[in-house]
Amino acid sequence: MGTNSVEGEANHIVSIWEINKDHLDSMHEKISQTPKLLSKAAGKRACCIFRVPKSLMDINGKSYQPQIVSIGPYHRGESHLQMIEEHKWRYLGSLLSRNKTIGLTLEDYLKSIQPLEKEARECYSETIHLSSDEFLEMMVVDGCFLLELFRKVNNLKLFEPDDPIVTMAWIIAFFYRDFLRLENQIPFFVLERLFEVTKMPNEESGPSLSLLALRFFNNIIQRREDIIESHKDLKGLHLLDLVRSSFIPPHQELPKRGNIPTHIIHCVSKLRRSGICLNPGKEDSFLVVKFHHGVIEMPTITIDDFMTSFLVNCVAFEQCHNSSSKHLTTYATFLDSLVNTAKDVEYLSDCNIIENFFGTEAEVARFINNLGKDVAFDIDLCYLSKLFNDVHDHYQNSWHVQWAGFKYRYFDTPWSFISALAAFVLLLLTVTQTFYTVLAYVNPPKK
Repeated sequence: MGTNSVEGEANHIVSIWEINKDHLDSMHEKISQTPKLLSKAAGKRACCIFRVPKSLMDINGKSYQPQIVSIGPYHRGESHLQMIEEHKWRYLGSLLSRNKTIGLTLEDYLKSIQPLEKEARECYSETIHLSSDEFLEMMVVDGCFLLELFRKVNNLKLFEPDDPIVTMAWIIAFFYRDFLRLENQIPFFVLERLFEVTKMPNEESGPSLSLLALRFFNNIIQRREDIIESHKDLKGLHLLDLVRSSFIPPHQELPKRGNIPTHIIHCVSKLRRSGICLNPGKEDSFLVVKFHHGVIEMPTITIDDFMTSFLVNCVAFEQCHNSSSKHLTTYATFLDSLVNTAKDVEYLSDCNIIENFFGTEAEVARFINNLGKDVAFDIDLCYLSKLFNDVHDHYQNSWHVQWAGFKYRYFDTPWSFISALAAFVLLLLTVTQTFYTVLAYVNPPKK
């Protein structure tokens, strides 16, 4: 851009601004560009596989990164994931060898998902820079690897003798976590199409894909078989969403917005001082939290390497996907409210609400506090909003607080009770002594 100056009659300088044509063309080019790092389709419900936001990456970075296997395009080709990449092809060959008996070929696999390519690409928040052939190859190789593994774990006879993926126990342990990372997903409808195409005749009356997948992850989650069976028809947007949805109580109505704002509750130590107790609940899902008569009931949750990875990825998914419920985000905020220090974790562990296989109480407290950090959701419309307000109202009741504070101070531990009892006995003796002294003065003994 440049300027020319001309002098007017009153000696004023007038600037004439000339447009730089190349710069103008550059601006028009940027206007016409399609966003690639966060595509226009990312706001649609169909888009369900996201890059984790940097704010969450800074807090829980490693929890979002696959450690041993890449599924989908985001981490495809990374050098530290190549070991399992070789075994994907071996598993694809194993599936093809079985399907050969019913006349299916690799070409049939590719043709079956080709009509789904456009829809599958739109599931990713980033533009996928792969050719059509490369994209379909990735979907078939990764999808068939997952299906074959689920089938083999469900029917151990399908495993080849001395298959290192099953004989080396550490590998499957990493699979449980890597298959449920937000950046490491392929669309569930792609898996369903491949599952239907590759079915053998003896599988027609067998378990559904959802049931096979949930049984696979149940080896680490360890829920009752009848709970898993009840979700056999459950659908998810991908594997992470499927497992996440299996914890959400069915037919649960979310509250309507009221006139009174919802209050976040206090930490465990403050709740106890106000007379609120915490007991382990008996529900099947740790998300089912109840409050009645001054007691919060929370089903036991196991905090270990798998569950910590699963929780942070569920929260990240709910933060990114505009149509998903925010159950895990709400629960994360609830836990974060309860836990301020390692002492709070220690109490929840003593109550059998937390089973700690993760580390020290301080490490669990740090994880829980990070889990609820920098997350956004509408607290007035969350599934625990009534519980939050009921607990807050109970906490604000002055009679509850005073009476509970007295009990907490003098009867919380055996030593405090003994001290209080000793003080009471001493007070009683003092009063008795004073009484008899006064009595002797008022009614002196007759001589």
